[in-house]
Amino acid sequence: MSETKIRIRDNGPFLVEGPITLEDADGNSYTIDKPTIALCRCGASDNKPFCDGKHKHCGFASEERAAAE
Repeated sequence: MSETKIRIRDNGPFLVEGPITLEDADGNSYTIDKPTIALCRCGASDNKPFCDGKHKHCGFASEERAAAE
Protein backbone atom coordinates (compact mmCIF):
# COMPACT_ATOMS: atom_id res chain seq x y z
CA MET A 1 0.00 0.00 0.00
CA SER A 2 1.24 3.48 -0.87
CA GLU A 3 1.90 6.15 1.70
CA THR A 4 -0.58 9.01 1.90
CA LYS A 5 0.79 12.55 2.13
CA ILE A 6 -0.94 15.94 2.56
CA ARG A 7 0.81 19.06 1.27
CA ILE A 8 -0.36 22.57 2.14
CA ARG A 9 -0.11 24.95 -0.82
CA ASP A 10 0.51 28.61 -0.02
CA ASN A 11 -2.66 30.55 -0.88
CA GLY A 12 -4.22 27.38 -2.26
CA PRO A 13 -5.64 23.96 -1.50
CA PHE A 14 -4.54 20.94 0.49
CA LEU A 15 -3.01 18.44 -1.95
CA VAL A 16 -3.67 14.86 -0.84
CA GLU A 17 -1.41 12.29 -2.49
CA GLY A 18 -1.99 8.58 -2.21
CA PRO A 19 -4.96 6.35 -1.45
CA ILE A 20 -7.66 7.77 0.82
CA THR A 21 -11.25 7.25 1.82
CA LEU A 22 -13.20 10.50 2.08
CA GLU A 23 -16.09 10.57 4.56
CA ASP A 24 -18.72 13.31 4.42
CA ALA A 25 -20.64 14.83 7.34
CA ASP A 26 -23.41 12.25 6.91
CA GLY A 27 -20.95 9.36 7.27
CA ASN A 28 -20.97 8.41 3.57
CA SER A 29 -17.57 7.05 2.51
CA TYR A 30 -15.99 7.47 -0.91
CA THR A 31 -12.82 5.73 -2.04
CA ILE A 32 -10.69 8.16 -4.05
CA ASP A 33 -8.74 6.40 -6.79
CA LYS A 34 -6.87 9.40 -8.19
CA PRO A 35 -3.14 9.77 -7.42
CA THR A 36 -3.66 13.35 -6.13
CA ILE A 37 -6.71 15.39 -5.14
CA ALA A 38 -6.97 19.05 -4.13
CA LEU A 39 -9.22 19.97 -1.20
CA CYS A 40 -10.61 23.50 -0.96
CA ARG A 41 -9.42 25.77 1.87
CA CYS A 42 -10.86 29.08 0.67
CA GLY A 43 -14.54 28.16 0.87
CA ALA A 44 -15.33 29.57 -2.58
CA SER A 45 -15.24 26.34 -4.61
CA ASP A 46 -18.40 25.33 -6.45
CA ASN A 47 -17.23 21.71 -6.15
CA LYS A 48 -16.63 21.41 -2.38
CA PRO A 49 -14.85 19.70 -0.79
CA PHE A 50 -12.67 19.74 -3.90
CA CYS A 51 -10.74 22.77 -5.15
CA ASP A 52 -11.85 24.33 -8.43
CA GLY A 53 -9.25 27.13 -8.51
CA LYS A 54 -11.50 29.91 -7.20
CA HIS A 55 -8.92 30.74 -4.50
CA LYS A 56 -7.01 32.56 -7.25
CA HIS A 57 -9.88 35.04 -7.71
CA CYS A 58 -11.46 35.46 -4.26
CA GLY A 59 -8.54 37.03 -2.38
CA PHE A 60 -7.75 33.91 -0.32
CA ALA A 61 -4.41 34.23 1.44
CA SER A 62 -2.90 31.66 3.78
CA GLU A 63 0.66 30.54 4.26
CA GLU A 64 0.16 28.03 7.08
CA ARG A 65 3.09 26.02 8.33
CA ALA A 66 2.78 22.76 10.22
CA ALA A 67 3.83 22.96 13.85
CA ALA A 68 5.81 20.21 15.50
CA GLU A 69 3.73 18.16 17.89
